[in-house]
Amino acid sequence: MVHTENHLRNSDFITDIVIGMSDGLTVPFALAAGVSSAVSSNDIVITAGVAEIIAGAIAMGLGGYLAGKTEVEHYHSELKREWEEVETVPEKEKQEVKIIFQDYGFSEESQHMLVEELAKDKQKWVDFMMKFELGLEKPNENRAAKSALTIGLSYAVGGIIPLIPYFLTSSPIEGLKISAIVTLFCLFTFGYFKSKATGQPVLKGALKVMLIGAAAAAAAFTVAKLFGS
Repeated sequence: MVHTENHLRNSDFITDIVIGMSDGLTVPFALAAGVSSAVSSNDIVITAGVAEIIAGAIAMGLGGYLAGKTEVEHYHSELKREWEEVETVPEKEKQEVKIIFQDYGFSEESQHMLVEELAKDKQKWVDFMMKFELGLEKPNENRAAKSALTIGLSYAVGGIIPLIPYFLTSSPIEGLKISAIVTLFCLFTFGYFKSKATGQPVLKGALKVMLIGAAAAAAAFTVAKLFGS
């Protein structure tokens, strides 16, 4: 019988979609709900919603870009430091490698043998220390730009969904009713697939995502209604 291992691939891309889509569905929906309780024109809701989507997509994309750049810069900073330590204090670095192997249960003799073999190739030695001492994987140099684009587009796609009913109805309250049904269904579906992709309980995850969106919209609607009154 062939054993198949199902592991999550390209987790960075999926994470970026989750970040962008979840906020994109939730924030514009909450904004539209709040504005709907205070105005009588769908045009105002649509204008406010589109402005928020544009601003939100740019802000979220920029946040993803800066996070990606910071990850790369941090990695290279630690890589430079590790190279310096291997060159200047090799015995200290060898002792750190021994401790790592010791934690994995290798004998003293095996530790010494493995350390000396590893030290023959400084590139592999440094790579080993980056991964097993610092817990750092080499980041994708293009991640920052890809992350910005993925998060921004995901936010925009998610954000337009709550606004579509306002293009098709005659009043904000009517638009909100349809928007709530459509958006909550999308949040539930999104939460389901997000949980499935990450190995979480699907029903619990779907309900959690949907309830967060519903709570945000309800809070915005109530606050706007109170201030409007």
